[in-house]
Amino acid sequence: MSKTFAINAGSSSLKFQLYQMPEEEVIAKGLVERIGIENSIFKIEYGDDQEFEMTEDIEDHGRAVEILFEKLQEFNIVEDMKEIEGVGHRVVAGGEAFKESTVVTDEVIAKVDELSEFAPLHNPAEAAVMRVFQEELPHATMVAVFDTSFHTSMPEVNYMYSLPYEYYEEYGARKYGAHGTSHQFVSQRAAELAGKPIEDLKIITCHLGNGGSITAVQGGKSVDTSMGFTPLAGITMGTRTGDLDVSLVPFLMDKLNISDVNEMVNIFNKKSGLLGISGVSSDMRDVESAAEAGNHRAQLAIDIFVNRVQKYIGQYIAVMNGVDIIVFTAGIGENSATTRAAVLEGLTWFGIEVDAERNDTRKEAQISSDESKVLVYNIPTNEEVAIAREVERLK
Repeated sequence: MSKTFAINAGSSSLKFQLYQMPEEEVIAKGLVERIGIENSIFKIEYGDDQEFEMTEDIEDHGRAVEILFEKLQEFNIVEDMKEIEGVGHRVVAGGEAFKESTVVTDEVIAKVDELSEFAPLHNPAEAAVMRVFQEELPHATMVAVFDTSFHTSMPEVNYMYSLPYEYYEEYGARKYGAHGTSHQFVSQRAAELAGKPIEDLKIITCHLGNGGSITAVQGGKSVDTSMGFTPLAGITMGTRTGDLDVSLVPFLMDKLNISDVNEMVNIFNKKSGLLGISGVSSDMRDVESAAEAGNHRAQLAIDIFVNRVQKYIGQYIAVMNGVDIIVFTAGIGENSATTRAAVLEGLTWFGIEVDAERNDTRKEAQISSDESKVLVYNIPTNEEVAIAREVERLK
């Protein structure tokens, strides 16, 4: 029985799902939080709604993987580790080096490490976890699945910044995007639901979560995306600013008496967005509750969020000279019917019409009316199964 891991390593976390393949049946899933911090938490779900949770200091990702393997055998989830024939690793930044998913070698791991300047919080952890799995499961096929690879199909006119060209040539200063695995998964699923070849479709995918991005997918390929050189750019997010005028950086540093530009970037990444505007929370559910109670700043945060999503959808209709399908996905996109409705209500000029009853869902569904000129779907993303599929493809 062949089993495949989908691994998502963050700077202080490790998410995992173990699949029976090719059936794509989830055997176990879980999360290790607060790695390298006191009172780390290990959680795993398996079997018939069985759960286990423990708290202890887990010093690094290597120890987190050791505990994971111990529990897999202790709970008889896996009898022999050789049953695990594949491991897929989500990697945030692949730069221009990786245009598609790649079988992991020592050279690949070294390159992922080298690309850490593009994702300093993620790539080092991802490289470290690859090395641990490589040592512990030498028989397994390991595959690196890059957030950026789906966006390497973008034309030069869309990924280049209006900077001196040598900055791109010498330093790789360009738009890379993110959430590529999610955008690819939901666009393919949308084409299946529409019953049309993806090669014939113009699709706009809206990955709206604590981090969010919008992508224009034409003929099954990413042609433009809202995130940029880093995931800071684009729409307003939970704690990230999205697009802003870079002249604000020196202006605010002077006003706030900040001398380290990294402190400013940290504010833009972790203290802005819905949290910074509302003063309430980075979670849309909390912001919506506050707005319903009459909190003006909370309502403003929602309005700005919706406005920025609408602007990107409008841009991408122009980029592709039309749109056939719009897709909502991720935490906010999948679960907030009010946010979806608000976004689409500002796009009626394009012949987009929402069916209120259909939109009242958190499941996969067509939420546009039968009269709408553009199909609109709510599609829960599944980056983990997409990663497992890439392992199967390359085994």
